[in-house]
Amino acid sequence: MPDLPSHLWYSITSLGGAGMTLPLAFAIAIWLAVGYTWRMAVGWLLVLGAAIGVVTVTKLAFLGWGVGVRELDFTGVSGHAMLSTAVYPVTLFLMLLPVRPAVRLLGVLLGIAAGIAVGLSRVVLSAHSPSEAVTGCLVGALAALVFVRMAWRLEPGKLSALPVTASMMILAVLMHGVHVPTQRWVTHIALKVSGHERPFIRAKWKATRDARPAASPLSQTRNTLAPPSSSEV
Repeated sequence: MPDLPSHLWYSITSLGGAGMTLPLAFAIAIWLAVGYTWRMAVGWLLVLGAAIGVVTVTKLAFLGWGVGVRELDFTGVSGHAMLSTAVYPVTLFLMLLPVRPAVRLLGVLLGIAAGIAVGLSRVVLSAHSPSEAVTGCLVGALAALVFVRMAWRLEPGKLSALPVTASMMILAVLMHGVHVPTQRWVTHIALKVSGHERPFIRAKWKATRDARPAASPLSQTRNTLAPPSSSEV
């Protein structure tokens, strides 16, 4: 792993937070609708929504029922890795749409590299296992490439690079570090759907193959799970 100060890793990991990536994703949709068609904007949101759905389902499965892969230390796809690897390539693609295809492709690859850096930061900061970060990067990159393939032949002249780039950079500066409690929301949904009082956490899940929680001191006939995890999506 690169030997960077911890505050730099936290700065990198914050690039994948929903508070920053989702506003950029909606800005992409707005520019697509303004410069091209609502169909293209909706297509982008549907592709990203499918990727978000994959993350959400895997996290609900673990938090609510303890479904994961112990051999890979996998408890759910990393949301930070997925969002950054999906959003940044498309952001750069849109910003570079007026330039020649080779430069546009380079921007997409740089965006994927940025997402991989975020995924690496999640592992370094012990927020996710390598398998969770890798799957997050793969799901996000797939979403980005699917949309880029759909939009590759868009007419370049319909959007000016300057306002698109300026808006994206201003939005990124304003939203950097903004926290959205996605993990809390997913945990709440998992508990509501599963009927459990507390979510599964990694440590207890890894310690035993018996996924059933210990008896609650308040009720010997009901099961409880370990305390909530403090890690981010």
